[in-house]
Amino acid sequence: MRSFIKAGRLGGLLLLMASFLITPANYNAQRTQKPVLHGRHWMAITGKPLAATAGAITFQRGGNAVDAACAMIAATSTMWDTLSWGGETQALIYNPKTGKVVGINALGVAPTGATAAFYKSKGMPYPPEHGALAAVTPGTPGGILVMLAEYGKLSLKEVLGPSIQMADGYPIEAQLANTIEREKRRLKEWRYSREVMLTHPGERREAPEAGEIFKQPDLAATLRKLVAAEAAALAAGKGRREAIMAAYDRFYKGDIAREIVRGTREEGGLFTEKDLADWKVRIEEPVKTNYKGVEVYKLTHWTQGPAMLQALNILENVDLKPMGYNSARYLHAVYQAMSMAFADRDFYYGDPYFPPEEPIRGLLSKEYAKQRAAQIKWDRNDPGVAPGDPYPFQGATNPYRAALEQWNVRSPANRVTPPPATQDTVRPVSQRPAPERPHDEEFMRSFYAGTTSVQTADAEGWVVSVTPSGGWVPAVIAGRTGVGLSQRAQSFVLDPSEGPFNVIEPGKHPRVTLTPTLALKDGKPYLSFAVQGGDSQDQNLLQFFLNVVEFGMNVQEAAEAPNVNSFQLRSSFGAHETRPGRILLSESMPPWVRTELRRMGYELTFEERTSGPINAILFDRRHGTMWGGSSNHGEDYGIAW
Repeated sequence: MRSFIKAGRLGGLLLLMASFLITPANYNAQRTQKPVLHGRHWMAITGKPLAATAGAITFQRGGNAVDAACAMIAATSTMWDTLSWGGETQALIYNPKTGKVVGINALGVAPTGATAAFYKSKGMPYPPEHGALAAVTPGTPGGILVMLAEYGKLSLKEVLGPSIQMADGYPIEAQLANTIEREKRRLKEWRYSREVMLTHPGERREAPEAGEIFKQPDLAATLRKLVAAEAAALAAGKGRREAIMAAYDRFYKGDIAREIVRGTREEGGLFTEKDLADWKVRIEEPVKTNYKGVEVYKLTHWTQGPAMLQALNILENVDLKPMGYNSARYLHAVYQAMSMAFADRDFYYGDPYFPPEEPIRGLLSKEYAKQRAAQIKWDRNDPGVAPGDPYPFQGATNPYRAALEQWNVRSPANRVTPPPATQDTVRPVSQRPAPERPHDEEFMRSFYAGTTSVQTADAEGWVVSVTPSGGWVPAVIAGRTGVGLSQRAQSFVLDPSEGPFNVIEPGKHPRVTLTPTLALKDGKPYLSFAVQGGDSQDQNLLQFFLNVVEFGMNVQEAAEAPNVNSFQLRSSFGAHETRPGRILLSESMPPWVRTELRRMGYELTFEERTSGPINAILFDRRHGTMWGGSSNHGEDYGIAW
């Protein structure tokens, strides 16, 4: 994605996040390409400048960090910032009144009839990537409404105000406009999608042009219906929370729900009105680990978040700092820890509200991590890393031993031939004339299936980290609601041997890649961070965290610093393939590191920027201020005051 450069004023606000030029080879030798964002009263960082402005407007209206986060999620959804209103929202919230971190699970579920047998009967090895059969029930509206009702201060009318204005018409940015043009063939398959997206039908370019006013009248009407439901409840004497939940009921049980179901089924989907009415947002207790005095919180195993905690537990047994930042030995340690943690993710993670029960206590055990760390082969990459056995570490016997023994035998990796260890594939991906092996370009595209991230904080102490996603272009728009449907069903599997906890069933949440993060130090907020990028998310967040804690980088240095990505895990998208031994490096990686990694059996690929984009807030207790970071990878942008 292109960097976005903008400076301006909003009621005296200073917009400080500037664009970068190149990735520094030595993070201490050069200035960062964006300056650190400093704030005292509040901070708002997200995937698009206009959406960050929606957060700033909300703060200026007297809202807290939850209000601002809700306004920003709504704005990014309206802008189709790799998500839309029918997607899913995952959040961690630090509540200063209780001193606790809570999790928000606003992920949709598989609809009635969405069984493994159904998809197999259609000749599908997995639920599809696109179309109405890829959809789970919409979660983002419910997530916004519950977060706002439980923890916000403002009215729904105030929080949705910027999004309603945008739905009435806003100047579309080049990235979305070009994505629509690129995906127009598929968008034409769905009636309501083509009517909204293809504003110049029959012309050479059918998508909007950059800067054109992009209007979504159906979505604007839907958002106004939510505000009207709140107003009617207030007029009837209901309190603030009840009035907001009246809007929730209208979306999931009223006329909006009926049109979503009608429009989805028109396009061949499975939704029923009962599916929407029965779905609910869950407020959960997150999982955590302690790494060298820092408590790191993640949503539990319906996301991939605990994989980062597992990797930290493994790496706690290794003395990382003396290895040197991004040395071959350091990168090997990180890669191997991630391979082990993500193998466990692929096999053991799933919906905690459905049987069988996942062994999360064993997976996050420090003793289990010691066992895994002892299995690292220090002289070479191990392409055969498999899930471990966490059950003994929670006093139980593994009921899936037979499936574990067949893990690599029946792996999707065996659909392609791994490269020989000496293969040299060091050209940048963008410069390759053809895929290195079958379906490689599609694999890389799906591996990084995008989202956005939202980070907010305020002087009262509220902190919010969110990775909303789903319903990205190309999406099916559900009837006259303007709501683009999620594609998250593709993250399920159909065969228990590929993950007994993540087999699709009606009413079940898929295991997702979405993974906000909060870290506390001495019981107070220390870091809030998240990133987009599918299966790369917890890889980039792990390295960002180590950059701060092990190597002393400030939040902007850590956000820009070159990361590595492993493709040895199984993709959560498309054909769920894997590329054992493949590693993505920054083009700035020195030749001696490249040589050593090749010698250890890695297949090297390169890109100019490999950091995310990561968005983060660090809390400076000494000065009572906030430091914001936003990497140079995309159009992500922050505003503070």
